[in-house]
Amino acid sequence: MVSAPVDFGAIRSEFGLASDYPAEAVSDARDAVDAFAGTRVDRTDIEFVTIDPPSALDLDQALHIERTPTGFTLHYAIADLGAVIVPGSALAAEAEIRGQTFYLPDGNVPLHPTVLSEGTASLLPGVDRPAALWTIELSDDAVPLTFSVTRALVRSRERFDYAQVQAAADAGTLHPSLVALPEFGRLRIEAGLAQGAISLRLPAQEVVPDGEGWRLELEPRTDADDWNEQVSLLTGMCAARIMVEHNGIGLLRTMPPPPPSAIESMRRTAAALGVRWPAEMPVGRMLAGLDANSPAALVLMSEATGLLRGASYTSLAELDEPSPEQLTHSAIGAPYAHVTAPLRRLADRFTTEICLAHCAGVEVPQWVTDGVKAAAETMRRTDAVAGKVDRACVDLTEATVLAPRVGTDFPAVVLRAANGSRPAEVFVSAPPILARCEGEPPEGETVAVRLAIADPATRTIGFEYDGAR
Repeated sequence: MVSAPVDFGAIRSEFGLASDYPAEAVSDARDAVDAFAGTRVDRTDIEFVTIDPPSALDLDQALHIERTPTGFTLHYAIADLGAVIVPGSALAAEAEIRGQTFYLPDGNVPLHPTVLSEGTASLLPGVDRPAALWTIELSDDAVPLTFSVTRALVRSRERFDYAQVQAAADAGTLHPSLVALPEFGRLRIEAGLAQGAISLRLPAQEVVPDGEGWRLELEPRTDADDWNEQVSLLTGMCAARIMVEHNGIGLLRTMPPPPPSAIESMRRTAAALGVRWPAEMPVGRMLAGLDANSPAALVLMSEATGLLRGASYTSLAELDEPSPEQLTHSAIGAPYAHVTAPLRRLADRFTTEICLAHCAGVEVPQWVTDGVKAAAETMRRTDAVAGKVDRACVDLTEATVLAPRVGTDFPAVVLRAANGSRPAEVFVSAPPILARCEGEPPEGETVAVRLAIADPATRTIGFEYDGAR
């Protein structure tokens, strides 16, 4: 793998990402205490475990899932930030500006001071922690029957990463708290496809350290990632149902349905590639049935990114008589809320408080009622910045790594043919790069393309195809 020194400081400056936290907010975080310590239910008897990337210390979620005679019982503990952040404090004000944690290859810009997010509020193993504890009872085919959330005291027993969980699943040695996870995950994936969910498995680029430099890799994706994702998705759907059914204060993650013209365009592409797609089959199920490593799958999943646009945060208080489309996340096929990552996202602290109040039969706290609209606006703003930061880091690494190789030929899969003023798009596997390509390479084919430009100053790369190679 080719690597090179890369300075991400300019990206931090460009997007105004200040790592230093105000001293008063850090003091608030250091002195944070559990406001509900005397009223929590003690559930330290449940053997929770966490699943996160290897280097993560901001552990938002801990889970325990078991098979029952009639289905599944899922216990999902979420770090209880609403209990330790004082409304109106310097810490609350700074979090409401930052909105979310920004992830860069050389270090994160955290939503909260790390003394809190990687320390006293993190669900680290072997210590008691305040949590918002979801209990979800599911049928034999993993359909949720009952669900609720309450404040609890929990203790995680073990910390795993995705590769460890996958290896244990393959070897038949999963931790007892996770034995039911593979079956649950497969059933929930099927349930999602049945309700129209769309999941893309395009190669994900990752910038990783390599000695004193950086290189590009394809981010590994295991079945364990997908199973664990289903736990968070299910909890978010349950949270959304609670908020929608109580009709008033709520904050949903929404996405409009794709236009029919986009689906029709995909059908034409599938037909041209020889992919069978029955008229009655939803797009999500068609994509799920493809060999993710085939050129046809890469082409169709690349085009499907155009179906998943317009994701936003919707405050229910701003909707008079919302339609189902206004409440639904089209890629999930149901109403959905971000509720499982309060250490890393501002929205989740608000949605958790709303659900806790509704389940307890009490009024939503005034600080939530007063602040939820502003929280939605902050999330919309910072989501746009986070996407640009991610892209800028990858673009800079691509251009820096490839700069010495201008004029070199690379094998590439053509994801999209040129269309009018829009150039073609290709995928080069080594190093893994998605990029524009001048010329008219044939869609869905593997061709040789030449690197025409790689400029770190403008974070620009481009390939060209002349048909002769």
